[in-house]
Amino acid sequence: MLYFENDYCEGAHPAILQKLTDTNMEKVSGYGTDPYCESAKEKIRRACDCPGADIYFLAGGTQANAVVIGAMLKRYEGVLAASTGHIGCHEAGAIEYTGHKVLELPHKEGKIQADALREYLKDYYADQNHEHMVFPGMVYISHPTEYGTLYTRQELAEISAVCSRYELPLFLDGARLGYGLASDGTDVTLADLAVYTSVFYIGGTKVGALCGEAVVFPEKAPAHFFTMIKQQGALLAKGRLLGIQFDTLFTDDLYRKISRNAIETANALRKTLRENSYRFFIDTPTNQIFIILENGQMERISRDVKFGFWEKYDDTHTVVRIATSWATKPEEIQNLSELLAAYRHRADV
Repeated sequence: MLYFENDYCEGAHPAILQKLTDTNMEKVSGYGTDPYCESAKEKIRRACDCPGADIYFLAGGTQANAVVIGAMLKRYEGVLAASTGHIGCHEAGAIEYTGHKVLELPHKEGKIQADALREYLKDYYADQNHEHMVFPGMVYISHPTEYGTLYTRQELAEISAVCSRYELPLFLDGARLGYGLASDGTDVTLADLAVYTSVFYIGGTKVGALCGEAVVFPEKAPAHFFTMIKQQGALLAKGRLLGIQFDTLFTDDLYRKISRNAIETANALRKTLRENSYRFFIDTPTNQIFIILENGQMERISRDVKFGFWEKYDDTHTVVRIATSWATKPEEIQNLSELLAAYRHRADV
């Protein structure tokens, strides 16, 4: 069986496992106050060109989203997100569980546009009954998006300008951020995120770590954010486990290097898919590839390949996702390419 279901099928990069082993018997302070967490924070600040950033380590993406949103919103506010946004579709109501509604915006290939955001806010405040409604208190985007697409620097700047106009924090979910930063043609850097967002996080779970996300506030975290992490059950007593992993990922440019592997292997797979006339649902530059399969064809391929169901395309076709990762090997791409070519040949016969 070939596994391309997601980008977290594997464990952790060997350098992380080695560092965890080497430091295993050291006695250090808990709750993220250890030297490894401090070292990781300094390396991240340098990578973001943001020396004054507040940084916190959490174990997972849903935790990061729920804690950040819960900490930054007032009790009567909700969070604006694309209708396809992760917090609205694939987090089992975690945001609503904090007492905040996810307010849906239209999207284009998973991205929100500044004009649509501006129009929503304009219409909201023009409604004479808006005091009876959930106030928009934050804007949430992800980079890459759920569809593997990327914002440009200009698009981020435009969305950020609208947020500033309405005094709304802009929160960027970076669960797969490494793959966005390593993609061909992108002009967005970590330093750009520190300029255009109020808070973002650097994903580790999907990019080489056993677990962990680094939440970055370029200016200042909300008051008592540490306490709110604890309150929502997201604070590890052995915070070193996260600090060691990010300290390793941000040593010798490891985070970018392993992210690039996912892009290169995805590009090789796209080439095979095009050569064999597979239909793409959307053109993406990242490690997530979406193709349209006839239902019978999908069932046959699933006997040999683990991929992700994404959505129904029509009554007889389904959109599936194939994801590469930091650990995908060229021989795995070769095996998958040969298999997909063989299935295409059988369909043509």
